[in-house]
Amino acid sequence: MDTTELLKKVRKVELKTRGLSHHLFTGGYHSAFKGRGMSFSEVRMYQFGDDVRSIDWNVTARTGAPHVKIFEEERELTVMLLVDISGSSFFGTTGLSKQEVLTEICAVLAFSAISNNDKVGLLLFSDKPELFIAPKKGRQHILRIIRELVNVRPSDKGTDLAAALQYTRNVMKKRTVCFVLSDFQAENYEAPLRILARRHDFIGLQCWDPRERVLPNVGLLHVKDPESVASRWIDTSNPAIRQGYTQRFDQHQAQTAALFRRAGADFLSVQTTDSYVNALLRFFEQRST
Repeated sequence: MDTTELLKKVRKVELKTRGLSHHLFTGGYHSAFKGRGMSFSEVRMYQFGDDVRSIDWNVTARTGAPHVKIFEEERELTVMLLVDISGSSFFGTTGLSKQEVLTEICAVLAFSAISNNDKVGLLLFSDKPELFIAPKKGRQHILRIIRELVNVRPSDKGTDLAAALQYTRNVMKKRTVCFVLSDFQAENYEAPLRILARRHDFIGLQCWDPRERVLPNVGLLHVKDPESVASRWIDTSNPAIRQGYTQRFDQHQAQTAALFRRAGADFLSVQTTDSYVNALLRFFEQRST
């Protein structure tokens, strides 16, 4: 992709997602993610109804009038976006691939975060960590993140989510809000997920295409695994095959959601044809209650 085309795509994503991020930010981002605690703000005169436990006795003694300490929430957070760029993430049959949808979701979350004065970082992974961008603030930083997502070129097609989680554990020492965005076509990552979720606020966001759940009845169909490149023929006219295909998808999705619950992490699932903004708003509203 040449520079002009890349800039056009980045600008298109920015224009679409900045407005959505404002809607998302006002709709629940702030209340969904709590700050690190309370910090001292100022001292003021005691007013009727103030908690007597907040009285600053030193200032009260010095001035001869009761004063109280005022505290405010430390709001600044660090948000890490862990994005799956393996071969299966580029699958799409409805106009947008999973990777394109994940790029837009990342942009919405990133713009929402900087609107809240939070830092944002990025980790792209396939069968290994491919690119790490340390958390920072600012529009130019977010545009760099979008540029990397739009112009992503993974070195391999496989998925190793466990390695990505371990890498995040090593580089992020302070408590972080971690979003891992993937189709979760991966194995053996429950242990590192459980360890990471104990230290950080962890959210799994699954993105999937409708054809990954429902096979069309089109007779013999040649299919290929986007990661292993193995291929086979499937007789889609057979109702039992189509039913088994859907059942396997539903089972995998249920198992993935259960795995996140056991780890103490949150999980939401978004179809590429659904409104991801509505899904995020519902999710943040649930977290806020």
